[in-house]
Amino acid sequence: MKPIYLAVIILTSFAACKSKTEAPKQNTVQPPVIVDVIIAHPQKIINIMEANGTVVANEYAELHPEVSGRVVYLDIPEGKTVTKGTVLARINDADLQAQIAKTKVLLELATLTEQRNKKLLNINGINQNDYDIALNQVNSLKADLEYTQTLIDKTVIRAPFDGLIGLRQISPGAYITPATIVATIQQVNKLKIDFTVPENYSSLIKKGKTIDVDIDAGKSAKRKATIYATEPLINATSRNLKIRAYLEGAANPGGFVKIYIDAGENSNSIMVPANAIIPDASVKKLVVVKNGISSLVKITTGVRNIGAVEVLTGINEGDSVVVSGVLFAKPNGKAKVRKVLKLEEIIR
Repeated sequence: MKPIYLAVIILTSFAACKSKTEAPKQNTVQPPVIVDVIIAHPQKIINIMEANGTVVANEYAELHPEVSGRVVYLDIPEGKTVTKGTVLARINDADLQAQIAKTKVLLELATLTEQRNKKLLNINGINQNDYDIALNQVNSLKADLEYTQTLIDKTVIRAPFDGLIGLRQISPGAYITPATIVATIQQVNKLKIDFTVPENYSSLIKKGKTIDVDIDAGKSAKRKATIYATEPLINATSRNLKIRAYLEGAANPGGFVKIYIDAGENSNSIMVPANAIIPDASVKKLVVVKNGISSLVKITTGVRNIGAVEVLTGINEGDSVVVSGVLFAKPNGKAKVRKVLKLEEIIR
């Protein structure tokens, strides 16, 4: 019986091996990836650069006293316009007024002495040295008078220019020092805006150039501003250039604004959707389909608009650029174009 069992086992193993050998081979050919494309072609683009800015008053100053003392007069018309030279506050100057009165008396006496000595000098009644002493006394007292008057002038706070007074920070009778802010004054009949741009855009900034300004986040029409000055030094940390422009119309100083600068038009630029670009560690790539085969091409980019990016190098006019199914397309893989789209249909 044992030989019979052995023969059965051998026949069964042979049949199993034969069935495996004769099994039909599976189809390993991958179907083509279905993609949508756009046809690369040059088109006219508008290069608008955006920047953030701040509204600045034409003139601005914090009003401080030049000397310390008690406030004896205060007239700060909050929120009102004053003219240059208007007296806004006075500090107690009683001691200086007394000093100036004393100096005037001494000067009057010294002047009479100088006049008498001059007459005596003319008739040789005194020598030149005695007259010079009398004249020097007169000049010295005049200098003291001017010095004391200067100290008195420092006790008066005046408007440095025509402008709008801010909120009052002190009260009558307060003791103030040169560190005390009495109020602020701003000239708001002519406004400026300060903003910065990257240094590679510095060639676009020219004196007299008109720019658009959004003052209230698109709630009203954009205003115009005219560039009139730039900071000569580029910031070494941020690599930005600071610019100043005159703003048309009224606004609150310190307010935030959005600036739009026309960087010029380029009629020979190819634009592709931003989401069609594959970012790599050091380069950017696009998937291009030609004769049913997909391939990755390295590109360099330029201007970025809403949803689209300018391609400077890497693709040519007429190339089919994959815009959907990008992640499934493989280098030298098969691809089937389902639809040819327009850029406007993708980024609208």
